[in-house]
Amino acid sequence: MTALIHPAHQTPPAAADRCPVQQTVTLFRHEPLLLDCGQAVNDVRVAYHTYGEAREDATLVLHALTGNSAVHEWWPEFLGKGCPLDPELGFVVCANVLGGCAGSTSPGELPPVGGGDAPLSLRDMARVGRALLEHLGVRRVRLVGGSMGGMLAYAWLLECPDLVERAVIIGAPARHSPWAIGLNTAARSAIQAAPGGEGLKVARQIAMLSYRSPQSFALTQAGQRAPGTPAITSYLQYQGEKLHARFCERSYVALTWAMDTFQPTDAELRSIRTPVLAVGISSDVLYPPAEVQACAALLPCAQYWELDSVHGHDAFLMDAQDLPERVGAFLRGH
Repeated sequence: MTALIHPAHQTPPAAADRCPVQQTVTLFRHEPLLLDCGQAVNDVRVAYHTYGEAREDATLVLHALTGNSAVHEWWPEFLGKGCPLDPELGFVVCANVLGGCAGSTSPGELPPVGGGDAPLSLRDMARVGRALLEHLGVRRVRLVGGSMGGMLAYAWLLECPDLVERAVIIGAPARHSPWAIGLNTAARSAIQAAPGGEGLKVARQIAMLSYRSPQSFALTQAGQRAPGTPAITSYLQYQGEKLHARFCERSYVALTWAMDTFQPTDAELRSIRTPVLAVGISSDVLYPPAEVQACAALLPCAQYWELDSVHGHDAFLMDAQDLPERVGAFLRGH
């Protein structure tokens, strides 16, 4: 497979840890990527970050729905010296997913299907990730993914079992429940009803209610921030505005659809022989811990651990507690 790196985005290996810079590569220049929808696609652009010295084995971080490849910005408790993702001890890679809007090929850049954006799947994203690893010379990976990244890890385990040594899946089931699909449906309906940004703001407000818990909001958003304006109202409005400033509504629609339509069977899950650490979050209302545990129970080589926090789904980002130590030990094979 021939790949083209854009020189402006290259980072000298010696400088990568001090000042991580996003890199970009164009894959599938000669042999196309066949999407699950049947569309063949050439020239797929992938934006990514690397940390540490390149080698044949790596830890691949899979980001959440509105995340990006800059792990040092959004997961500092996990990346750094003495952390589970230690660039001094190993090679760490994170790529923006196909269909995102942080440098990789976006939905609007793909050939349309039936007059609309080509529907993407999590398996499509895993295939693109595999091509990136081939380009980087990586032959074996350990996966770490939270939320959408955790669901994408399941797609990797099914699509690329020969590459994955072990996987950490945080706050994610193997497939969406009607509850999770319903929340995403409401979000996409808001975007469809008010295109141009206003719908995306509402979609983010809907999502934020599922990312935290009633107890978390009682602790952090009680009272008023301005006369006559409840704190939770100001908070949700702020979150909507912030996402609108950095994210694309077409990507939001494409990625939530890919999550909703990823429905591996019990038999497929039982076929996974890779060691897995599945992490549930005690107060998660989006992906209740019992749901995460039930999916893990189908895996022959999985162990389950629960993060006890009042902060809901987002606890893995804002209240990690012992999670880094648990993840680090598992990645080391302990």
